[in-house]
Amino acid sequence: MPDNKKFIENLSGTGKCIGVLTSGGDAQGMNAAVRAVVRMGIYVGAKVYFIHEGYQGMVDGGDNIKEASWESVSSMLQVGGTVIGSARCKDFRTHEGRLRAALNLVQRGITNLCVIGGDGSLTGANLFREEWSGLLDELVQSGEISEEASQIHSALHIVGMVGSIDNDFCGTDMTIGTDSALHRIIEVVDAIMTTAQSHQRTFVLEVMGRHCGYLALVSALACGADWVLIPEMPPKDGWEEQMCNKLSENRADKKRLNIIIVAEGAIDQSNKPITTELIKDLVVRCLGFDTRVTILGHVQRGGTPSAFDRILASRMGVEAVLALLEASPGTPACVVSLCGNQAVRLPLMECVQMTQEVQKAMDEKRFEDAVRLRGRSFENNLNTYKLLSHRKIDSELPHSSFNVAVLNVGAPAAGMNAAVRSAVRVGITEGHTMFAVSDGFEGFCKGQIKEIKWGDVGGWTGQGGSLLGTKRTLPAKHIDKIAEQMRIHNINALLVIGGFEAFESLLQLFDARSRYEEFCVPMCMLPATISNNVSGTDLSIGADTSLNAIVETCDRIKQSASGTKRRVFIIETMGGYCGYLATVGALAAGADAAYIYEEPFDIRDLQSNVEHLTEKMKTSIQRGLVLRNENCSVNYTTDFIYQLYSEEGKGVFDCRKNVLGHMQQGGSPSPFDRNFGTKISAKAMQWISKKLKECYREGHVFANTEDSACLLGMRRRALVFQPVIQLKDETDFVHRIPKEQWWLRLRPLMKILAKYKTSYDVSDSGQLEHIIRLRTKDISAI
Repeated sequence: MPDNKKFIENLSGTGKCIGVLTSGGDAQGMNAAVRAVVRMGIYVGAKVYFIHEGYQGMVDGGDNIKEASWESVSSMLQVGGTVIGSARCKDFRTHEGRLRAALNLVQRGITNLCVIGGDGSLTGANLFREEWSGLLDELVQSGEISEEASQIHSALHIVGMVGSIDNDFCGTDMTIGTDSALHRIIEVVDAIMTTAQSHQRTFVLEVMGRHCGYLALVSALACGADWVLIPEMPPKDGWEEQMCNKLSENRADKKRLNIIIVAEGAIDQSNKPITTELIKDLVVRCLGFDTRVTILGHVQRGGTPSAFDRILASRMGVEAVLALLEASPGTPACVVSLCGNQAVRLPLMECVQMTQEVQKAMDEKRFEDAVRLRGRSFENNLNTYKLLSHRKIDSELPHSSFNVAVLNVGAPAAGMNAAVRSAVRVGITEGHTMFAVSDGFEGFCKGQIKEIKWGDVGGWTGQGGSLLGTKRTLPAKHIDKIAEQMRIHNINALLVIGGFEAFESLLQLFDARSRYEEFCVPMCMLPATISNNVSGTDLSIGADTSLNAIVETCDRIKQSASGTKRRVFIIETMGGYCGYLATVGALAAGADAAYIYEEPFDIRDLQSNVEHLTEKMKTSIQRGLVLRNENCSVNYTTDFIYQLYSEEGKGVFDCRKNVLGHMQQGGSPSPFDRNFGTKISAKAMQWISKKLKECYREGHVFANTEDSACLLGMRRRALVFQPVIQLKDETDFVHRIPKEQWWLRLRPLMKILAKYKTSYDVSDSGQLEHIIRLRTKDISAI
C-alpha cells in the first residue's frame, strides 16, 4: 500500500469509550448519524454508549446511559426524529448539573463525546470540555472518584455534528435535517399549487426559521414563489406596494396563483415582525385577491429523512468517530461538516462565533454583512432568487442582439425543466433572445425551434421529465441540417442540458467547427442524468430525485418484511454501467451489499455475502437488502443472484426480487435537483453572456477556442467550467462512465456500516481547517 495513504486499520479504538447524544430540536437524519457513530465506533473496537434524552440523560445518569450494540441501531436509518430522545436541559446549564454529568461519564469511562444538535448544544459541550479538569478535581476532593480515575480520564474530546432543519450554523453548507425539511415544504407547496390554480388564489406560507431564512429562500427558489421574506434581508421601505404590483402583474399574465413564502422570523427595516396575517390583510385590502394562510409548523421536522440527509449524516457520523480517534488533549473541539461535496473539520467555537456574528449584524441592521457571514451558499441562493424572480420591463433590459438556444438531450431527468426556466429568465434579463429547441438534436435538424419568453416557463420548476422533449439522437448524422438551422435562426450560443449523449454531442459539435463556422459559438453543457455518469462533475441534475425514489421503495420493501421472518430482497437499479445509484442508494437504504460494474466480483464474493447474511439472520436482525446495478455483470444477472441466494439461504431466509425500472426517472424533482438545476443554469447563462461579448468581432460571433465549449460541473467544493475536449481523456466511452469516480470512496463506508471487514482509506477524511480560511478561499459553493 502506498506510504502516503492512511488506512482505518491503523486507527484503533480499543479501550476507548464514546458517548453519543442528540440535543435541542430534533431533525430528520439524526438517527442515521447515531447509527453511523455506533457502528463505526464498534468497528474500530471502541465501546459506544447511547446517552438518552440529551444532556438531561447525562446529568441524570442511570439507565439513561446504556451501551449500544450493533443490532440496537438496526432499522433506525429511515426513522425521522431521534430514537434516543432529545430534551432542553436546564440542569446542564448549572455547575452542579455539569458536575453530576462528569461523574456519570467517568464512572463508565467515557471521555469521547459525539454531540448532534444545534449551536446551543454544541456551545454547552465546549464549556463542559473546558471545565472538565476542574470538575474532575472537585470529584476527587469530594471522594466520588479516585485520583487514579481522574488521571486516566484527564481529557475530554468533543466532536459535534450539526442537526438543525434551519441550516443556521456557519461553516457547513448543509446541516442534518435541512434537506428533509425542504422535502416537506415542497410537498406542501406542490399540493397547494393544484388547489390554488383551481380557484385563482394567493397563498401565504410560513416556514420555520426564527433567525435564519434558508428554508424560506431555498423553497422559494424551488417552487418559483412570487415573493419571499427572510430575516437576513428585510424588504426596502415601500415593499408593500412593490409586492402588490408584482402579484397583480402576474395575474394579468394569466398566472392563476400567487405564492408568498415567509420565514417565521421575517422582519422589516425597523426590525418589526412581518407576519402572515399582515401580508394576507395587505393583499386583500390592496388587491381584493382571495388569500389563504398556511403555517407549516412542526410538519417540517417530521417524516422520514431524505436520501441526502441519510448520506450526509452517515458520512458525518463516520467522520466524527475518525476525528475522536485522532484527537489529542490539545485538539480543540471540532464540528464535522460538509463543504461542497467534501467532509471538513472546523473548530467548533469559530463556527459558533461566526453564527453569533450573523445575529449581531442583524440586530445592528447590517443586513448585507449578515448575508455575507451566512456563507457563499446562502449568498448564491439569494442572488439567484433576485435574478429570477423580478421581471424587468423592456426599457430596463440591456439590449443584446444575441440569440441563445436551449435544448435537452438524452434521457429525461428531474430538474431539467428547472434548468430551462432558469436559463430562459436569466438570458432574457441579460438582454438575449431565447430560443427553445424541441426533441433535442432530432428536433433541431427539423427546425423545431421557436422563441421562448419569460411567461412561457412559469411553473416549470416543479415539473418532472422534460417539457421541451428530449431524444438520444446525436448531432453527427444530421450535422448539415443542424448547421443550416443555426444559420437560419442566427443562433449565437448553445446551452445543452443532458447526460452522456449531451457530452458526446458537444464533442461532435466542437469537432465540426473546422467544417462549419456556424458551430464557432459559445457552447455550454449542464450535466442532467439520473445515472450521474458524466465526466467533469461529482453530481448531475436528476440523480438526487432518483436516489430518493430508490430509497423510498427500499423502505417500503423492508417494511413489507416486518411481518415475515428472515427475508432478503434483491433490488435492481438503473444507471447503465455506472454504479452510483446502486452504491449511494445502498448507503442511504442501509443495504448489505451493492454489486456494480466498477468493482468486479466473482462467485466467491457472492458466496461470502450469502454467508454474511446467514450469520446476520441468527441475530435479532431478520431482513437483508442487496442492490444490483443493471449492467454490473453479463452473467451474474438479477435472476442468477436471486436464485443463488434462494438456494444457499434455504432453511435460513427466503428471497424476493424487485426491478425498479423507470420509476427511478419519474416524479416531481427533489428540492435539491430544482435548486441545483436553477443555480447552475443561471451561472451557465452568465458565462455564455461573458463569452458572447468576448467573441463578438465586426458584427458577428466567432468562438473556436477549447474554452468556448465547456461543461459546468461540481468538483469537490466548487462549480467549474471545463472544456469538453479536455474531459475526453477522463472518459471511458465504451462503458459511458468517467475513468475516476469520487463516490467509489463511499463503498468501504457502506460495507463497514453493514458489518464487513474492509480496507478504508482515511487520508481523504476532513482535516481541521479554519472557518476564516474557508470563507476567504475563492470558491463558488453551490
